[in-house]
Amino acid sequence: MASDPAAPGRRAGPLRLLVLRPTMGEGGADRVTLTLLERLDRARFAPTLALMRAEGPWLGAVPPDVPVRDLGGGRLFTAWRPLARLLRREPPDVLLSTSGGANLAAALAHRAAGSRARLVLSERSSLERADRPAWKGAALLAGKRLLYRRADVVTAVSEGLRRELIVRLGLPPERVARIDNPLVGPELPALAAEPVEHPWFADGGPVVLAAGRLVEAKDFATLLAALARLRRSHPARLVILGDGPLRERLARRAAELGVADAVDLAAFDPNPFRFMARCTAFVLSSRWEGMPGALIQAMACGAPAVATDCPTGPRELIADGESGLLVPVADPEALAAALGRLLDDPGLRSTLAERGRAAVERFTVERAVATYAAVLEGARSTDTEAVRPRSSAPVGPRGSSGDSGLRTPWEGDG
Repeated sequence: MASDPAAPGRRAGPLRLLVLRPTMGEGGADRVTLTLLERLDRARFAPTLALMRAEGPWLGAVPPDVPVRDLGGGRLFTAWRPLARLLRREPPDVLLSTSGGANLAAALAHRAAGSRARLVLSERSSLERADRPAWKGAALLAGKRLLYRRADVVTAVSEGLRRELIVRLGLPPERVARIDNPLVGPELPALAAEPVEHPWFADGGPVVLAAGRLVEAKDFATLLAALARLRRSHPARLVILGDGPLRERLARRAAELGVADAVDLAAFDPNPFRFMARCTAFVLSSRWEGMPGALIQAMACGAPAVATDCPTGPRELIADGESGLLVPVADPEALAAALGRLLDDPGLRSTLAERGRAAVERFTVERAVATYAAVLEGARSTDTEAVRPRSSAPVGPRGSSGDSGLRTPWEGDG
């Protein structure tokens, strides 16, 4: 295991922090990474950003005092070679990877370079994914089981994901920490109050909102099927904020279901909060997550929420019927019924909005950044709950008892 940069004898001055990302795209982890780069105290950290490909819509938003190192492209598995060269040329005190895929490259490069940096790997999406062939999933799981043991700390964005890492990767509980994402900042009320020009938000009709990359994990196909059922009894329309490879397929599916005129596959919007504050209901239809940032931020904006009870995250945010509604994964009838229940009951919408806002109060930028800083510096104990080892907590499958921060993370990983 890597040496601890917080140990006696470390050089004076701020910790040299190298942060690894594949790109600075529009995924949730990209925005969380950007928040950390913006907010970490420069008296304590001197950050550098390493990108496998120096591209993405958030690249221009990287703070000007953060050097960007382009690793030259290539696949995740081969990116460890240029990263190892960077680790030898510019040795950091701490190496932080904020991508489930890039974590493997980070651990390989750390070993190949003989790095003494503190290695922190962040896992952001459930290991229970169904978007890859079984052989590939098994190979990735085996690689993580082997290489994650090299990390000083592995962070998870939800308690359910933390339990998955302990059970499925065999990691020591004391080296796996849950850290809430930095999602809710003081800017949110002003951003939520900005006007929305979309005509559906002006005519008084019910508007269902979803936000996320157009990828399999978000299961917008099931949401479209639910909308088709819902429109048999309610004149609801659906806006999905986000871009991705499934845009054309989803547009065709909406046409096949006869709801194309009631669906707007709107583009990525840097300020989704204004839509969240005005929608009739917010929907998370995901098949899996890590901790769904869009859901948290919608609830923080006062949107009554319906979410699939997917691994992992929604059940840690929503008490069914109290702070939101939970439905089974990939069940359009149940999703349509839950949305119909919300549209029919203004009192229920008001109650869920109020209690949902209270349920996500812990996801402040200040709290999350402070927790990340403690982990990066090598804290072994802290008064921040999310960092403390939880070896005494029950460890078991999702649903078993156990413990249960302003960018817009629309995807568990980026």
